[in-house]
Amino acid sequence: MNKNSENNSAGNKIKRIRQAKILEIIGTNRITTQDELTRMLKEAGFEATQATVSRDIRELQLTKSSDENGAYKYTVKDKLASHTENKYEKMLIEATISCVSASNLVVLKTYSGMANAAGAAIDRLGWSEVAGSIAGDDTIFIACRTVHDATVVLDRLNLMLNK
Repeated sequence: MNKNSENNSAGNKIKRIRQAKILEIIGTNRITTQDELTRMLKEAGFEATQATVSRDIRELQLTKSSDENGAYKYTVKDKLASHTENKYEKMLIEATISCVSASNLVVLKTYSGMANAAGAAIDRLGWSEVAGSIAGDDTIFIACRTVHDATVVLDRLNLMLNK
């Protein structure tokens, strides 16, 4: 390894640590300006210029969004979560034949061999109403926390399937 690649490797590590700290800072504080973020980084022991912070903001794809009071603050752009959620929804749409509720359960019928993947998609969507799921070859039992939650999940699934 030559001197330049050693320096580059060390620089990338510092950058990753700094960017992780930025995510932590904006996750626990209401940061509204780059100056404020730069100051908080310095307080945390990171020497970073405004240009470096600006580059980090762009690379992390941070955006400004309004909080509950209407004031703007830096937040993480949720593009990955949205893409992942769409992927799971597409999978459910492709796999599902029908769904019905029975008390606090939702029973999902899938094409043969698709239930395990569809059950994993249900679990990955992280719906708060779902306690868990059990999948066989072509059927999934989705255990919901309450009868009302089962109705919410069934409505959500039917809406998804009828798009």
